[in-house]
Amino acid sequence: MNTEGQAALVRSNNETLDSLVARVRACTICAPELPLGPKPLIHVSRKARILIASQAPGTIAHESGKSFYDPSGRRLRSWMNLSEDDFYDTSKVAILPMGLCYPGRLPNGGDKPPRPECAPAWRDEVLSHLTSLRLILLVGSYSQHYTLGRGSVGERVKDFRRYLPRYFPLPHPSWRTGVWEKRAPWFQGEVIPALREEIQKALA
Repeated sequence: MNTEGQAALVRSNNETLDSLVARVRACTICAPELPLGPKPLIHVSRKARILIASQAPGTIAHESGKSFYDPSGRRLRSWMNLSEDDFYDTSKVAILPMGLCYPGRLPNGGDKPPRPECAPAWRDEVLSHLTSLRLILLVGSYSQHYTLGRGSVGERVKDFRRYLPRYFPLPHPSWRTGVWEKRAPWFQGEVIPALREEIQKALA
């Protein structure tokens, strides 16, 4: 961690999580680059046992103010075997994307990557307050690369036991993953049952 990050943690330790979240939600550092403007999405509490480290909000999440409030979210909840109420209960599950605002679309389709300014500005500060976490779901390539370094998402997902008990790598739950799942029967056969077991252990 660099000096700026250490200073942020010192400041964060003298601040309540509520006031930190208020600062996060007021953030405008990426405003010139955001086609829909800044609207940081963060769902956290000190009691959360599970953290979903995801990519960045899509347009539906931006409009609703709720992360994963779309078909990808329904797929992820199905993987986790959690109801919508439990998924959005921050005493159980925290959601902290790598980029907190909708980043826009790529010229050839698909969402742009999370803004690079976001995680260095806020991530360590927020995580320093989430002291009850038992399991971190690394959903998609951006969270995995940030946390574990560069590597293959598919290989990490298949080798998920290597990262337990702290981390559980998962693919991004987009519609494209449904196509991938058909070519990877081990995902539903091995990974999903283990994921649900780890979820229940973390919440117990």
